Amino acid sequence: MNRRSLPCDLRGRCTDESGFAGGAEALPFGVLVFVIGSLLLANAWGVIDAKIAASAAAREATRAYVESPGPTADDASRDAHLAAEAAFTGHGRDASKMTLQNRGAVAYARCAPITFEVSYPVPTISLPWVKALGPGAITVRASHSEVVDPYRSGVPSSESPTDTPCR
Repeated sequence: MNRRSLPCDLRGRCTDESGFAGGAEALPFGVLVFVIGSLLLANAWGVIDAKIAASAAAREATRAYVESPGPTADDASRDAHLAAEAAFTGHGRDASKMTLQNRGAVAYARCAPITFEVSYPVPTISLPWVKALGPGAITVRASHSEVVDPYRSGVPSSESPTDTPCR
């Protein structure tokens, strides 16, 4: 085909599609990939945010336990649960779905190691092409450990009075 046989307008521009490069059909695919990628990032950020909240709740529960006025382990545990719920709610999360567990021996005595673990289910969105997430939830966990102050008054001692605290 020569240029003179093509339909052209008055300015000399040809109106056929002989020079058109394909690609317009790829635009919807690109938008779909962008939307799925954005939802994947939103899922990932939800997990990271929940992990930060769980870490704060575990830290506050452990801190409240070791600093509790007591006088019993039940009183200290109650203080720990209240502190964990307050920290979790402060991060904008639903504290009723949070699980707080004490790991190890529950002793309210000087030098006693205390570890609390917080777990929380984070719901996920089912995305095409991403089978790893699927419908359901990802459970995030965080734990924190501290030792009850060895020189604190009003706390029973776990050792004899002649021993060095927290050896």
